[in-house]
Amino acid sequence: MATILVVDDAAFMRMRMSKILTEAGYDVIQAENGLDALDKYRAHKPDAVLLDITMPEMDGLTALKEIKAMDPGAKVAMVTALGQQQIVLEAVKSGAKDFLVKPAEGDRVLATVSKLCA
Repeated sequence: MATILVVDDAAFMRMRMSKILTEAGYDVIQAENGLDALDKYRAHKPDAVLLDITMPEMDGLTALKEIKAMDPGAKVAMVTALGQQQIVLEAVKSGAKDFLVKPAEGDRVLATVSKLCA
C-alpha cells in the first residue's frame, strides 16, 4: 500500500488523519512542520503528502515549493482552515493537486489520497 506523509503542527490532527489512513491500509509518516516534512520527504520518498498550510518553522506553502523543487513529480494536497482560499490558490499554482478543509471527514481524506496515488 502507498506511504503518505501527514504534515501538521497540531498533534491531534496528525493522529486523526493517520488513524483514518492506517485503518484504510496506508503506511503513514508524520511531520510536525515544514522543515521536518522536507527531512521526512527526502528520507522516505512518500507516495503522497497531506500538508497543512499554517505551521511554525516553515509554512506549508514554502514546504510545498521546496518539495516540488526536490521532486517535481511530488503529489501534494494542502490541508487548510476555512478562509485561506487565497493561499490555496497560490498552492495550486505552485503544484498542489488538491486541498482538504479542516476538519476533513474520513471519506474526504481517503478520496483525496486515493486521487493523489492514482
